[in-house]
Amino acid sequence: AAMYAGLQDLGVANGEDLKETLTNCTEPLKAIEQFQTENGVLLPSLQSALPFLDLHGTPRLEFHQSVFDELREKLLERVSVIALEGKVEERYKKLEDLLEKSFSLVKMPSIQPVVMCVMKHLPKVPEKKLKLVMADKDLYKACAVEVKRQIWQDNQALFGDEVSPLLKQYILEKENILFSNDISVLHNFFSPSPKTRRQGEVVQKLTQMIGKNVKLYDMVLQFLRTLFLRTRNVHYCTLRAELLMSLHDLETGEICNVDPCHKFTWCLDACIREKFVDNKRARELQGFLDGVKKGQEQVLGDLSMILCDPFAINTLALSTIRHLQDLVGQDTLPRESPDLLLLLRMLSLGQGAWDMIDSQVFKEPKMEAELITKFLPMLMAFVVDDHTFNVDQKLPSEEKGPIPYPSTIPEAFTKFLQENRIACEIGLYYILHITKQRNKNAFLRLLPALVETFSDLAFSDIFLHLLTGNLTLLGDEFALEEFCTSLFDGFFLTACSRKENVHRHVLRLLLHLHHKVAPAKLESLQKALEPTKQSGEAVKELYNQLTEKLELRKPSPAEVTETPSMELPLPAVPTPASR
Repeated sequence: AAMYAGLQDLGVANGEDLKETLTNCTEPLKAIEQFQTENGVLLPSLQSALPFLDLHGTPRLEFHQSVFDELREKLLERVSVIALEGKVEERYKKLEDLLEKSFSLVKMPSIQPVVMCVMKHLPKVPEKKLKLVMADKDLYKACAVEVKRQIWQDNQALFGDEVSPLLKQYILEKENILFSNDISVLHNFFSPSPKTRRQGEVVQKLTQMIGKNVKLYDMVLQFLRTLFLRTRNVHYCTLRAELLMSLHDLETGEICNVDPCHKFTWCLDACIREKFVDNKRARELQGFLDGVKKGQEQVLGDLSMILCDPFAINTLALSTIRHLQDLVGQDTLPRESPDLLLLLRMLSLGQGAWDMIDSQVFKEPKMEAELITKFLPMLMAFVVDDHTFNVDQKLPSEEKGPIPYPSTIPEAFTKFLQENRIACEIGLYYILHITKQRNKNAFLRLLPALVETFSDLAFSDIFLHLLTGNLTLLGDEFALEEFCTSLFDGFFLTACSRKENVHRHVLRLLLHLHHKVAPAKLESLQKALEPTKQSGEAVKELYNQLTEKLELRKPSPAEVTETPSMELPLPAVPTPASR
């Protein structure tokens, strides 16, 4: 009854009226006929045609329903046309009048689409109507995103409830990629291009929810900043950049033109696509950083968040390693390369994002001189060591025998990795670089420095995800005791018990490479990696998968029993060739 209550407001009879008429009449059939005449389609030519439908056994309901559906379609089309034609004030006046007349029927399922369509085309639905929609769960659910935007922009809490599950889904998707069982050097976390990533479900949904509404865009950015501060999770920084670039793809000038980070993000996006910062783009990026005016320093907070995106850090770090190698070939020191200094400046700004947003002190972090004068030359010396060793190997060996690969690392290198965030990030990327080059000697030499690093960066998911991928290239080395002891006992197992994520990454690696590991070593690793009561479900699941794989590899009991009999001393009786 409540659903059809709106009809009475419009002077249209409903079921209740018919019930009342039939209750209080003496001749029900006449009353029904009269009701039909008064409320049917008032078209004189139709009256003679209706009996024809009766002859075909078509119920009146079916006829009226089809007429109703046809009229509703026409009305919906007309509303869309009105929304586009004539002067702005006039067209919206027509729609507002239509909304006023029809809104009382908004709960009537058959009419609801028309009311929703009218609201969708109104840039400003009257406040009173929005409140009524917001107060009714079903109406709120049924209304178009264009109407919801008008509700959300004045109800941050409600908007937050809509956005929150999407943000959780986004973080979960990122973590699933990092912990994926598919370990590959070719397809890793950083493989998808920025444009591909922006097609993801969450980014697309958020983009649609925001539309061209600057207020909603600002709200989402505020949510991302708050969550980044609360969790230190860098994936929120990725979403910040992806969202802006998704709006850029749609040419949403209303938002892109007011976001001061737009052009910087656009330029950086092109670098991330190429996984390298070339000279031309480096100049552009530097121009944006140098162009931050006095009084506008707050934009540094946003720029630092854009640079804290792991995809940006990855690009900057890879470019830094490439520059260092070029400098070795040019006999040039790091301090003499403006391009390298700019990369460090951006890395520093990105790595300082959390502190800057937390403290609300918006100025670029000071770069430590020793990073440039001592740490980077040290990395270059490692590159030179490799070149020297390779040349030595090719020279004809003299009496003194082959020159061994340098096995020690300068104490200063370990200290830098422990105390300086930027040095640690670049050091880790250098180790990824040598692993990718299958440089076992350099890897084993530098590995001990990873046990203690700044903020445990060497045990972070992104680094371990990349390292496990690159280690597949050194697969054959896993058969060697020395290599396994250095890698597992000397590095991974030092953190497994206190860091569940490390435990997961080691199990991922073994699931992929267990067949390469020497059996005795594999057995001791299996014991060492057994989950404890405190271990999470993910660790237990991976461990069970590994155990199953190892069981399958074991020879069957039949084979095992036969083996000893082969080892019994056979009597030395000459056997005839054939009987």
